[in-house]
Amino acid sequence: MATASGVCRGPVLQLPSSRVPHKRLLPRRAAVGAPAGNFFVKRGVAYNGRSYHHFSPLSQRGGLQAAVLPVTPILDDEEKRKQMAEDYGFTQIGEQLPDNVTLKDVMDTLPKEVFEINDVKAWTSVLISVTSYALGLFFIAKSPWLIEDTAWQPVWQREIESSPFLRKAIIFGYGPIRPWMSIAHWPNEVPRVKISLACVFAFMAIGWPLIILKTGLAGWFKFWFMPWMMSTFTMVHHTAPHIPFKSSEEWNAAQAQLNGTVHCNYPQWIEILCHDINVHVPHHISPRIPSYNLRAAYDSIKQNWGKYVNEANWNWRLMKTILTRCHVYDKDRYYVPFDELAPEESQPIKFLRKFMPDYA
Repeated sequence: MATASGVCRGPVLQLPSSRVPHKRLLPRRAAVGAPAGNFFVKRGVAYNGRSYHHFSPLSQRGGLQAAVLPVTPILDDEEKRKQMAEDYGFTQIGEQLPDNVTLKDVMDTLPKEVFEINDVKAWTSVLISVTSYALGLFFIAKSPWLIEDTAWQPVWQREIESSPFLRKAIIFGYGPIRPWMSIAHWPNEVPRVKISLACVFAFMAIGWPLIILKTGLAGWFKFWFMPWMMSTFTMVHHTAPHIPFKSSEEWNAAQAQLNGTVHCNYPQWIEILCHDINVHVPHHISPRIPSYNLRAAYDSIKQNWGKYVNEANWNWRLMKTILTRCHVYDKDRYYVPFDELAPEESQPIKFLRKFMPDYA
């Protein structure tokens, strides 16, 4: 019998190597929803709507042990959802939306006002972006460091010597660890990874020098690094251990948009600069909703469908969950971390899990 602590008693099933999950852990296109068999992962324990599995460390890839016990679908249990939310860094994990609810049903509950175009609000949004851009150029021109070096801003020796944190960040961030933060060691991914790396390095070899030549290191930071960091929005809005990918045959539009989207709150200045794109659920319900009406639309969704939505305030635990758990997809277990499949080859993931902050 299996207990909530992850201790397995009773008969243990030894799966043959032909059924080891890594044989069928293949990427699937994002089409999220919430199936009847949901799961909950905590400290190496996986709960599944059809059965309970306690997985032993895969030091050898020849098989795994699992004790099987039917349980209630986790997303239907309020207490377990609360525990999941705490462990994953969420403030709320929503219930599964009933199968008979359509996307039109959800859209019909939105007030007509959220679809209306307001010229004043629209031009205000444009003004915010243009003003931010103009101020950025102004401060670049007035930055004192330009007096010392008009081409780029170097890292001074005294800064390296005075800041152990900066020294470690440079050494580890651009040193021998960075190239291993990939899945090049997976045989079936090697050709794709080589193509991807070739494109990345080609851009670095051509694009980076041109950007730095024309705009300096600050320009590289502003025109490449910060837009790259903005991809964090996309990752947080669509990725979580409890959000499944579904095939087109199983896909449910309403479940995908409500259950499969994460509303994440950021500091207010970030939300202003990104025009409330973090209020992401209404955007998935209907792209016709202008950015300045996203909050009003989400308020309506909260009133009518609030128990089905996923919410979080940006925090380190949320990022740690995504970066250390959501790696390889399996239909039954959803996401499986690299270090469970190949622990000897996943030292960077173990490093992140050990040293990344866990504040919620």
